[in-house]
Parts: sequence; C-alpha cells; structure tokens
Amino acid sequence: MDRSPASPYERLAVLGIDLPPAPPPIANFVTYVREGNILYLSGQGPREVDGHLHSGKVGAEVDVESAYDHARLTGINLLAVMHDALGDLGRVKRVVKILGMVNAVPEFREHPRVINGCSDLMIDVFGEAGQHARSAVGFGSLPGNITVEIEAIVALHD
Repeated sequence: MDRSPASPYERLAVLGIDLPPAPPPIANFVTYVREGNILYLSGQGPREVDGHLHSGKVGAEVDVESAYDHARLTGINLLAVMHDALGDLGRVKRVVKILGMVNAVPEFREHPRVINGCSDLMIDVFGEAGQHARSAVGFGSLPGNITVEIEAIVALHD
C-alpha cells in the first residue's frame, strides 16, 4: 500500500517546508499571469523570508552545493507564488517548464546540477506531475547579483 503524502501541502510538511508569503515584484511586473489553464510565473530569486537575497558568482565565491540550495529556495518562492495565485497547490496539473538562470563565471559548466535544486523540489512536492521540461543556462549577471533566477510555466486542472 502506498503511504506517500497525497497533497502538495502534506508533501511540503514531510519536507519540513512552511511556505513563505509570496515575494513582491522588484520592478514593473506582476509575479504571475494566468491565461486559461496555464499559469506563467515570473522569475524568482533565492530570497529568504527575512528578505535576504543570496548573491555572488557561482563557480567563484559560491560553490555548486550552495547554489543548489539557492535554487531549492527559489523553488519554494515559486511555490509561494503558485499558492498566492491559485489558493490551492492541488490545482496544479503539471509543472510544464522551468527556465533556470545561473549567475556564473564564464568557465562554469555545472548549471544543470545547480537548477536541480528547484527541479528536485518540484518532483518532491508534485510527484510525477512535477516532472518538467527545463533549460538551465548561465548568465554573466542577474539582478542584484543574485546567484540564481528561475521562472516556470504550470498547467492547471480545469
């Protein structure tokens, strides 16, 4: 008998994650747009509940393991925006696509390992519905020198 948690909230509880409030936009944009049964999430960064943003170049002053944790934290912030937009994470049919951007030195090659922090979280929270298409790319800079920025596209139940 499968005894895995049924709802995304039960899975979050098992993971020891309390969803923070959805982070506010940092410029002239909204954090999400819903068009029909698709939810488009603006890029989020590794913002702690107290507002602290993790910054630095991955491959220089930030190692892969720390950047993985930052991508996971960014995934938590994406979940907070989803909850804010939908009122219930149970409305998520599928995480369709993730774009992960890594603020990295030019010679850095481990972008997929970093963005796995977010991808692993989506699968942990949504199970098979969390498996998604993805791009993990490097950038010369990101806003506020944050280590990662991640955006997502999510399909919703009717």
